[in-house]
Amino acid sequence: MDLRSSAEEIAFRAMVHETIERLLPKELKAKVESGARLKKADGVQWHKILAAHGWGAPHWPKEYGGCGWNPTQVYAFEEEQALLGAPPMSPFPTKMVGPVIIAFGTPEQKERFLPRARNGEDYWCQGYSEPGSGSDLASLQTKAVRDGDDYVVNGMKIWNSFGHEADWMFALVRTSSDGRVQEGISVLLIDMHSKGVSHRPIITIDGAHILNEIRFEDVRVPVANRIGEENKGWTYAKFLLGNERALIAMIAPSTRLVSKLKRIATEERDGYGNRLIDDPDFRGKLSSLEVELEALRITNQRVMFEARSGTAGNGGAILKSKGTFISQGLSELMAEAAAYYGNPWIPAALDASWNEPPIGPAWAKGAVPLYMRQRANTIEGGTEEVQKNVIAKQILGL
Repeated sequence: MDLRSSAEEIAFRAMVHETIERLLPKELKAKVESGARLKKADGVQWHKILAAHGWGAPHWPKEYGGCGWNPTQVYAFEEEQALLGAPPMSPFPTKMVGPVIIAFGTPEQKERFLPRARNGEDYWCQGYSEPGSGSDLASLQTKAVRDGDDYVVNGMKIWNSFGHEADWMFALVRTSSDGRVQEGISVLLIDMHSKGVSHRPIITIDGAHILNEIRFEDVRVPVANRIGEENKGWTYAKFLLGNERALIAMIAPSTRLVSKLKRIATEERDGYGNRLIDDPDFRGKLSSLEVELEALRITNQRVMFEARSGTAGNGGAILKSKGTFISQGLSELMAEAAAYYGNPWIPAALDASWNEPPIGPAWAKGAVPLYMRQRANTIEGGTEEVQKNVIAKQILGL
């Protein structure tokens, strides 16, 4: 297994770097680098710019408007975006529901949903977890009862990201209570503007409104919006979760954060020539995380090699598990670097319109919210306990 980059891969990365650098608006880059809290419009704007260039969904097959890039090329694209300061785009349209529709959708679903997902016209959210059904997702109870050409959906989803801004949701619902719990689940595409859909905001510890509790009260969803066969949704859900776990590895954002921490650590802090990098404890922790990140990068290359060769296993669980702890460790170092400038923090200061002069370094205002946000990584996309079970059973064969 040769994990070294070929001359073609090096040239491809250089082309991607130049293109992103040229397309990325200066104001978006500045907003990202300032530590301001990004909004839906920022990611959508960048998505539409890429889509206009033909890069709206580069990992999709060319027949669906993608570039047909292989996993190595997609990884280079993702990393260059993060390193150059592009705003993150929502993963739901192109990285999650899009591949499911491509793999399992009907021709009509592909024609209706894929172009709008690829071009950033529809904003999607995910409807998986429920109260009491998180790690044990197969126990979900949101019901969809067939009524002619529609399903009537009743129930609740929780920890739903961006449901208050989404146009569509891909949701797991129970269409049968017979047999094993995994056998009675279906996937529905639900119009979030439908009568009977409501949401309650969940404000997280970092002061952000991303999460929601979504309720369905007699919501009618056309049977034509079901993905694949009825009661076979568990298969499609596992396919999608593999993509989500790989996303949470966050190798590219962590690489950018390491560079940022190095820059912060080499700056003089107090007018007396003292620098964080001269503190052996801080330097040791940062170096250790950088080594861990490099090891994760190599693991990711191995997973990509397996994907290219058709021998892919469950590498997403490894990437998600290790990537989570690296990103959390880096967020802890950011909070440590900010020291007393990070607390107390003012949520409104994260808005781009905030014009009060910063107390301490400008980057410090986002350190504590970042630390708080990263606490959720050991839960979202499958808890750490679940990931270790997957690794033990499916990879180590224990």
